[in-house]
Amino acid sequence: HVQLVESGGGSVQVGGSLRLSCKASELSYSTGCMAWFRQAPGQAREWVAGIYFGGGSTYYAESVKGRFTISQDFIKNTVYLQMNSLKVEDTAMYYCAADSVGPIGMLDPQPTDFNYWGQGTQVTVS
Repeated sequence: HVQLVESGGGSVQVGGSLRLSCKASELSYSTGCMAWFRQAPGQAREWVAGIYFGGGSTYYAESVKGRFTISQDFIKNTVYLQMNSLKVEDTAMYYCAADSVGPIGMLDPQPTDFNYWGQGTQVTVS
């Protein structure tokens, strides 16, 4: 059973940066696909970014493309989300997710595509 623990959230001004971390109990076939989702109050959970095992392929939602970067550190069993040029609309609870396969080609990722979830870390931009 994979455990995911997020950290790095906080409050930041518009235009600022944050780096979220997701430490996994393992990086293996069980975490072949990892992703970040976010959920604002009263809204559905939405996919933000995804990465496949090996880190060679990364994918981003249009709303964050060019501002956010997802990456992996295999030595630390950690996936990061570097968030730059933050906007008020980026305010949400951010969740790390993992699955052995994930959505094929990272097409229209849905929460149901991922088996493992962290507890979330709050990001507030004002």
